[in-house]
Amino acid sequence: MTDRRLEKHVELDATPEQVWQAVATGPGIATWFVPHDVEPRVGGTVEQDYGGGFTTRGRVTGWEPGRRIAYGAFEQPADGRPSYAYEFLVEGRDGGGAVLRFVQSGFLDGADWDGEYDSFDAGWSLFFDNLRSYLRHFAGLPARNAVAMSYTAGSAGELRPVVFRALGLAGPPAVGETVTLTPAGPDPITGVVDVANEEFLGVRSEHGLHRIGVEGADGCGVSVYHYVYGRDVDTRALTADWQRWIEKTIEERKS
Repeated sequence: MTDRRLEKHVELDATPEQVWQAVATGPGIATWFVPHDVEPRVGGTVEQDYGGGFTTRGRVTGWEPGRRIAYGAFEQPADGRPSYAYEFLVEGRDGGGAVLRFVQSGFLDGADWDGEYDSFDAGWSLFFDNLRSYLRHFAGLPARNAVAMSYTAGSAGELRPVVFRALGLAGPPAVGETVTLTPAGPDPITGVVDVANEEFLGVRSEHGLHRIGVEGADGCGVSVYHYVYGRDVDTRALTADWQRWIEKTIEERKS
């Protein structure tokens, strides 16, 4: 472990109480990140579900209700990988609103780990944008999540055009454009593009946020995050539909 840290300063048009609920409770975190279970105490368990069978567990190391939560791995990973630690600090903002200060520590030195650092940086930027959007457009509504993920050989640059075609898009749309995604299998999604960068495409529909990620230069991850607010949906079926879509898209790219 080194002193290398990833830090984010997120200004939010919400009360500190709203932000605390969003970063320190399982239902709150699910509105912008991935499904979580959080035991609200030092020593409590944090469980995360990233889809595709990938889950993690950690332990709460800092707990100041309304202000600070920190957590890390139960024990040092046996394979020599980094042992990451995370801290969320909520503060009021002068003139109203709140500031969220986030730190991820535990990164290893060396060029071999630069890609992992950059991936976390892009991922947290997306998720904190989700948090802003949730608080702006859907605040107070519970989320139902569908998270799917898979990995394949090759690079994001090679796979990205395949993913766009599989979504029924001729190419990358621009922020502010209204689009309809027409994946084979899952239901179509119509909404406004609110994220468009090298790693993620994001669409905000009437009832939720929808994010599709394609990341990696030497081996590529394809991920899908759906947040459906205030509606009762079959999340198992929705997750299965999108997991099949990812696998089919990857297979079609290989053929």
